[in-house]
Amino acid sequence: MKKILFVFFFSFVLLFSIHDILLSQSKVTGTKKNVLLVYGGWKGHKPEEIKNLFLPWFKEQGFDVTVSSSLDIYADKAKMKTYDLVFQTWTMGKLTKEEEQGLTEAVKNGTGIAGCHGGLGDSFRENTNYLFMIGGQFVAHPGGKIIYTVNIVNHQDPITKGLSDFYVTSEQYYMLVDPALEVLATTTFSGEHAPWIKDVKMPVVWKKKFGKGKVFYSSIGHSISDFDIPEVMEIMKRGILWAIRN
Repeated sequence: MKKILFVFFFSFVLLFSIHDILLSQSKVTGTKKNVLLVYGGWKGHKPEEIKNLFLPWFKEQGFDVTVSSSLDIYADKAKMKTYDLVFQTWTMGKLTKEEEQGLTEAVKNGTGIAGCHGGLGDSFRENTNYLFMIGGQFVAHPGGKIIYTVNIVNHQDPITKGLSDFYVTSEQYYMLVDPALEVLATTTFSGEHAPWIKDVKMPVVWKKKFGKGKVFYSSIGHSISDFDIPEVMEIMKRGILWAIRN
């Protein structure tokens, strides 16, 4: 009975947290948010499944959603300016000069961008301006799929407020990161699979600005089942709502 009451209370708190963030994102009445959902790249990160997981939720929020399985849309600068958020799940690949400019200039001018795992943090390795925008790049996941702890380090930020540390069975990303990130959660490497990184603390969830635009990233999400963990899904939803253009 105590466990049932705890789960009910936790769900109640999360529901009102999302409600509060939605209200803060809806200050401009009478306007719908336009979201661009781009998916593709390396199929090992299940881009279509990630798209199918989040697309219904975007629609539930009342957003107008454009779905694209091509990067060509990034090159349309006029169109990119109309989006309030880009949600990207595209691992590896390469942007053309026009695509890179269209995407990064849109974010600089206020379009938000959000994503998770390799779909945002291991995309377009050769496009340095893209990496500058996102603030991090995957380089390793020692041990592959392992159990690790995610530690909330900012308990006041609306994205992580009210959440506690939690365990994940997934890839523990080791990343090259921008020192200017606003880090919300971290993980600590045990050194079991790479002794030279023992006790290294690595950002897992962060947010940052790029020009006028907001960038949100979580390194969790190798498997769809990662999102069955309430904290993982809650952090993603809150991060998306934070990143969308006000």
